[in-house]
Amino acid sequence: MKQRASLQIAAPVLAIGVAVLVSGLMLSFTEYSAFDVFRVIGTEGFSKIYLIETVNRAAPYYISGCAVAVGFKMNLFNIGVEGQYKLAALLAAAAGAAVTLPAPLHVLLIMVVAMVVGAAWASIPGVLKATRGVSEVISSIMLNAIALGLSAYMLGRWLRAPASVSPVVGTKPLADSARLPTLNPLLNALGLGIPDANRVQSYIFVAAAVGIAFYVIIWRTRFGYDLRASGSNPEAATASGVDAKRMIITAMLLSGGFAGLIGLNNIMGQAGRYTDVSVVSGLGFTGIAIALLGRNHPVGIALAALLWAFMDAVQTPLSNEGLPKQITAIMQGITVLSVVIAYEVVRRAGARQQAAALRRDDDGGAAAPGPEVAPA
Repeated sequence: MKQRASLQIAAPVLAIGVAVLVSGLMLSFTEYSAFDVFRVIGTEGFSKIYLIETVNRAAPYYISGCAVAVGFKMNLFNIGVEGQYKLAALLAAAAGAAVTLPAPLHVLLIMVVAMVVGAAWASIPGVLKATRGVSEVISSIMLNAIALGLSAYMLGRWLRAPASVSPVVGTKPLADSARLPTLNPLLNALGLGIPDANRVQSYIFVAAAVGIAFYVIIWRTRFGYDLRASGSNPEAATASGVDAKRMIITAMLLSGGFAGLIGLNNIMGQAGRYTDVSVVSGLGFTGIAIALLGRNHPVGIALAALLWAFMDAVQTPLSNEGLPKQITAIMQGITVLSVVIAYEVVRRAGARQQAAALRRDDDGGAAAPGPEVAPA
């Protein structure tokens, strides 16, 4: 038990050490001082402004990571998360702008529409995989392009607001009842002193709810057990009575449902509507890296999302110091690779320790003397 705890602590420590070392070596070949870069990261990066930005950025990253991880648990690669959340965000924003409801119901309606659209779009590669054996990677990549093109067409043709003109084309604004409040009043009441210019989005609670749902469904239900069994050993799961085809479709539905929520934070927050710029692109692909970094576990994905969001947030103070964004992007990649390498090294070390312990047990059992036999 102590060895296992030591290995769990060793992984992040090793990752941080490797990231700092390699980033420092990389910076030594440029005109920028590694000391100044890490000083800015340590001081500005952990200031209140950029910590708030980190938390806000981490929420959609976390949901995206969970959406991808559901597929990974079933040994499916849902690379179509990008198109699923873009299409879901557009239709959910349009539906929310078309009705007037009390605040809780209005918010719930938008989220339900987003989840249904995301799940419906994700079901297409799921059905193709289950019924025709089509690779979900190929079909979901192609559906990304279709979803993005369809979203642009519907926005320009039917769903755009009458006064919406290029270059910012969007849907009608959402009513106040459909907007999520900020957490600033609550945090200020607790004495944290958050400036009004830095909004702490309450969408972090939606991300937390997704993480809890992910954990409960996958690790605390019979369905989750069957899904994990089908993903790790399909033949054994089928032999035990699990319907593998149903599991494929259901896993893609769940993954797409989570994906539908990714793009709502800005729509229901500061922007208040869907526009060409209010929904950030690339969150679906980032979720793949975050799910892998977090080892497809909700806690690990949360840490990976915070790390990724922190590296995004510190780009601003580093840019203010004259460091190009390309350098910070390289440092972000180095950090991600360091985490992957560190966890793999620690995993192999743990496997070697476990194998050595088993060999010692076997040797001890072989050397143990047998029971004495009384002479006749």
